Amino acid sequence: MTNRPPSYIVTGGAGFIGANLVAELMRREPGALVYVVDDFRTGSYANIVEACERAGVGPFTGSVISDSVGELSWQPALLGLEPRAVFHLAAITDTLEFDEQKMLRANTEPFAEILESCIECDVPLVYASSAATYGSPKQRTPFTLEMAGQPNNVYGFSKWLMDAEVFRFFAQRRAAGEKPPHVVGLRYFNVFGPGEARKGKMASMVWHLTNQVLDGKQPGLFNFGEHERDQVFVDDVVGCTIAGAAAGVTPGVYNLGSGRTTSFNQIVEAINEALGTSVEPRYFEMPDEMVSTYQHYTCADMSMTKKGLNWSPAWSPMDAMIRYARQIVTDRQAAHSPVEAD
Repeated sequence: MTNRPPSYIVTGGAGFIGANLVAELMRREPGALVYVVDDFRTGSYANIVEACERAGVGPFTGSVISDSVGELSWQPALLGLEPRAVFHLAAITDTLEFDEQKMLRANTEPFAEILESCIECDVPLVYASSAATYGSPKQRTPFTLEMAGQPNNVYGFSKWLMDAEVFRFFAQRRAAGEKPPHVVGLRYFNVFGPGEARKGKMASMVWHLTNQVLDGKQPGLFNFGEHERDQVFVDDVVGCTIAGAAAGVTPGVYNLGSGRTTSFNQIVEAINEALGTSVEPRYFEMPDEMVSTYQHYTCADMSMTKKGLNWSPAWSPMDAMIRYARQIVTDRQAAHSPVEAD
């Protein structure tokens, strides 16, 4: 045993969810050392700085490994760093990325080594899967875990392959009469909240629509704003992700959503309530290239998440959207405030 402080590895830690996760780990364990693994293809150091500021934990005091997850030698890294857990969030998340080889090389291929290394080193692994693994089931009912496997796009397929890899390891352990390793996959649904501004076009509908209203525009929705998605606040996503690494949880793949649907029209209603406005949406046709890959309805069945991880969402989507929209106003005002000279 060493006397070094507790440590964690967060891949994709310079991204939206990853940076919020890093800050929350620092808040919960002030003495812990957080290692961020990120190639900064889409992430930014500023996400980490700002997340730490929002969490009130002071400056980031961890370490950054500026490699892609595929470049890191995982077993030596785990033996050397001795982390309490690995949180694997790094991925290409653009659902409109149609280069299948690029997507699979980035998301799926490195996962086998991460998985095997964590199992061999007995380090808990929590990784980000996705609601995109479900595709578009014909029935509009909450997605139960066994409904996955029919993704609409290569992003969802890349995440499904990760889940399938885990299922194979679990099956091997069961066949050998052994307990499954501490591996938890979380199928993230539509995540929104502070820190997503640098995601650009992949930022949430809440972020885009709020900024459209603040810019004096009508919020634009696909005809006729009736698409329903499971919108989940980033604070809940971070909380569940950390819960997945706790002792005593049941290894497996779980949903991580709010457990309810919110239509795009309802998002506009929440924004109007938050801002004290009464804007009406502007409707337009969905681009042809999106129709076949778009999920018109998503909703997480959270019953197994509660059972296996002893976790349930703390935020209702509408309450969180109102809070977040007001935060966007505050952030914009701060960004445009003149800096006083000394």
